[in-house]
Amino acid sequence: MVSASIASEKSLASRGDVASVDRVKQKRIVVVGGGVIGSACAHALASQGGRVVVIDRGTFGSACSHGNCGYVSPSHILPLCRPGAILSSLKTLFSRNSAFKIRARLDWRMWSWFLKFALRCNHANMLEAGHARHALLDSSRKLYQAMIDSGQLGDCEWEQVGLMFVHSERKHYDEFVETNQMLNEEFGVNFQKLDQAELLRREPALKDVVCGAWLFEGDAHLRPHLLMQSWRRLLEENEVEIREQCEFYDLEKVGGQVQAVQTSQGRIEADQVIFATGAWSRMMQRVLKTRIPVEPGKGYSITMPRPEICPQHPMIFEDHHVGITPTAGAYRIGSTMEFAGYDTTLREDRLQLLTDAARFYLHDPVCEPIVERWYGWRPMSCDEMPLIGRVPQFENAWLATGHSMLGLSMATATGKLVSELMTGQTPHIDPHPYRPSRF
Repeated sequence: MVSASIASEKSLASRGDVASVDRVKQKRIVVVGGGVIGSACAHALASQGGRVVVIDRGTFGSACSHGNCGYVSPSHILPLCRPGAILSSLKTLFSRNSAFKIRARLDWRMWSWFLKFALRCNHANMLEAGHARHALLDSSRKLYQAMIDSGQLGDCEWEQVGLMFVHSERKHYDEFVETNQMLNEEFGVNFQKLDQAELLRREPALKDVVCGAWLFEGDAHLRPHLLMQSWRRLLEENEVEIREQCEFYDLEKVGGQVQAVQTSQGRIEADQVIFATGAWSRMMQRVLKTRIPVEPGKGYSITMPRPEICPQHPMIFEDHHVGITPTAGAYRIGSTMEFAGYDTTLREDRLQLLTDAARFYLHDPVCEPIVERWYGWRPMSCDEMPLIGRVPQFENAWLATGHSMLGLSMATATGKLVSELMTGQTPHIDPHPYRPSRF
């Protein structure tokens, strides 16, 4: 059911979506953030005639959009904030090394974030977040497919073989039966159960330490840096200006109206501004005069050539929280979650977790030479739902952030939704759950 506030938003579109699109034609739109979310927003608005400038403090597509596992995963419906999550999180404070790690420090923002997270670790809030995530994930998967089929995203090594959730512990494997039933009843999705014999038949790269897996056939995967190259080409074809090494400083505003953006490369006039700033979004709270409860969740990956015995499917080793992504031109081991603020250390112990897990499950776990060892900060929202919509204190400033570990998976639907809200078109999915004003 669409809420009254969303009905009000949709009433804007009653004047006609075509007329509403005119609101963005030839308007100067500044997108702060050159990652996958900012790219998708820029593309959607440029496609409707907007004059778009993308600014990035570093290089385009170089942050968390670069080294992730490359999953386009409508399977990832349920959030981390679920019953039992708090106890398991607190245990990491006393663990020398675990896939999920909290590095205790005096940071009131982080502990405030964890309090908000903890208050949502219940069944009702888990389902609320699940429905919001499912809508974006399902829409994005379809939009990606359309762009791939039309050739818009070029050769990003897109594959559609599903995603395997592999278990070594029988208890966890069997417990997913109940979860699968709930996912089917609540969201209409179903995972295929593979016992050990069937799993080893399909994936001879795995050792017999596995007891089984759950396969979600609707997932796809790609190479993130090739995707970002395709996004850049597509944006430049649509006359989007991309400014790298261009740091956001401040907004020039009159009342609730943004007039311009101040940057390290000078002043940029703006009719609309979108903040797609990922893990750095909480730093925008003072400028935007709104709460943005997003914490950096540090992930790692190692990229190398394909081993001789290479998995045929991407897979997540659920009991170790490590992912494997085989693509046509490379092989990546990734994941882990570390709450350590904006720590820039490439920690050897975290990288060791990745290779140790690969060695536990795979006959041929690593391959030389190592192409890249990487870390990036995921924008973790405290309720595991992104913030998409107008900033409450401004008439023409927008947020598109807080996608947690699913930025790549949710990007295309986020871009489409931002453009619909900005132009007053009828939203293709209910935007209410993502409203920034909920905080």
